Amino acid sequence: MTHDSPPPRKSRNPYYQGPVTDHFDGEHFFNPGRRWKKSPRDMVKWLLEPKAARWPLAHPSPFSDRPPRRVIGRNIRLSFVGHASFLLQTAGLNILLDPVWSERVSPFSFAGPKRVNAPGIEFSRLPPIDIVLVSHNHYDHLDLATLRRLHADHAPRFITPLGNDTIIRQAHDGIRTEAHDWGDRVDLGNGVFVHLEEAYHWSARGVRDRLRALWAAFLIETPGGRIYHIGDTGFHDGKIFPAVHEKHGAIKLAILPIGAYEPRWFMAEQHMNPEEAVRAFIASGAERAVAHHWGTFQLTNEGVTAPPNDLREALQIHGIAEHRFTVLKPGEALSL
Repeated sequence: MTHDSPPPRKSRNPYYQGPVTDHFDGEHFFNPGRRWKKSPRDMVKWLLEPKAARWPLAHPSPFSDRPPRRVIGRNIRLSFVGHASFLLQTAGLNILLDPVWSERVSPFSFAGPKRVNAPGIEFSRLPPIDIVLVSHNHYDHLDLATLRRLHADHAPRFITPLGNDTIIRQAHDGIRTEAHDWGDRVDLGNGVFVHLEEAYHWSARGVRDRLRALWAAFLIETPGGRIYHIGDTGFHDGKIFPAVHEKHGAIKLAILPIGAYEPRWFMAEQHMNPEEAVRAFIASGAERAVAHHWGTFQLTNEGVTAPPNDLREALQIHGIAEHRFTVLKPGEALSL
């Protein structure tokens, strides 16, 4: 259900006003049993550390997708746009996941992490977009410039965790956005539903709004099977991954982040490394997995090709065939 009723007491949260829950204290969101520990001082320490690897100015993909207008019935087609952005087509619906077409993922147009490869689908070649799922408010997942373009050209429904709807409306006053809590089930039409589930992460757009909007993973029910998409998460105790399987049943495809993981002293709370992504895949019980969150924007210290290389080693260690955990390049598509 949508949570839009006012709280019994005044809150200073600029994005969301709602009742206290097991993951919202009236001001801040959090994962039950753990709190975000990193301070601004830790951020400065990390930023001042020498980078272990320097990315090339360009790391182009040889692929560029031209998706069909619709994919009907139980068939599933997943196209990798880049970083954490995908086009999911099934049951006659076109669904974008964390869409980013901008050159930079930053509050500034002139500074910040810059794209090293073009989006795997040219914006003008997108089919009619029905639904946009935004997992949280970090700039590499919630890109207002892209959302504004999508609203202007496609007018889709924007679905996001609590508080992010307030941010999305900055893109355009008339944008169709709705916010939901962990555990909510949202009808997307054509027999497709999305559940918002817990992820081990955090939120902020600046230095003064930490933890004021919720983050989430998405479990997407389709006629062709369940798809588990995580925009960002740490691994921690790993309990959220089997919990999704136990709650929802068999998962056909897990879309899991494998990048932005070095240095571990700073990133482990928020981002899995490839070995942890393999453990999450195993724990979720998914039939197959697709990797993302690598190779487009340099956010952390590892090299541009380190995530797929480290993933390959982790799969060998765990005795899992490489074809079960696919690494796509921007512009490549997977059909199930």
